[in-house]
Amino acid sequence: MAFIKKYSFPLFLALIAFYFIGKYFYMQPKVINGEDAPRITGKLLNGNAFDLQELKGTYVLVDFWGSWCAPCLKEIPGLKAIHNKYQNATFQQAKGLTIVSVAIERDPKRWANAVQRTGMNWPHHLIDLTTSFKFLNSPIAQEFGVKQVPSKFLLDEHGRIIGVNQSIEELDAFLEKRLAKGFGNK
Repeated sequence: MAFIKKYSFPLFLALIAFYFIGKYFYMQPKVINGEDAPRITGKLLNGNAFDLQELKGTYVLVDFWGSWCAPCLKEIPGLKAIHNKYQNATFQQAKGLTIVSVAIERDPKRWANAVQRTGMNWPHHLIDLTTSFKFLNSPIAQEFGVKQVPSKFLLDEHGRIIGVNQSIEELDAFLEKRLAKGFGNK
């Protein structure tokens, strides 16, 4: 009995630490910097066909979000600012920044309403239908290993992942450093 009393609290703390460490590693996307991004194809909100390969030559920010996700909605003004600042920028290695929003949703109408309501002013909006918001079992999210939203992946001009889950501030600083000087950029 003395053994249990003596070690129960440290054992409890160890179990809690193990849980949070395990959860942290489980929640990490399966793709990493330097890898080619998984291929994304589908239909855009406007009905046009989409293929991520067609965006080579530009930086691409793939943003996984959901209309049901409060942190995702809170991030939209920052994404709009990044889009407006860099969409036509000339970078050292790329021409402009394109955002591809991948909404993990169950209801296409709710997704379309959220895009319009929030004023997401970039043209590349895809829906990735899921049956479980808990496990995010939609096809595109599974390709990227997304287990939580928001999740963001910055791709270089060749379609390689060069940033995973950077904050809006980190994205801005990263892109600012890569602007080509002397090409009309501010």
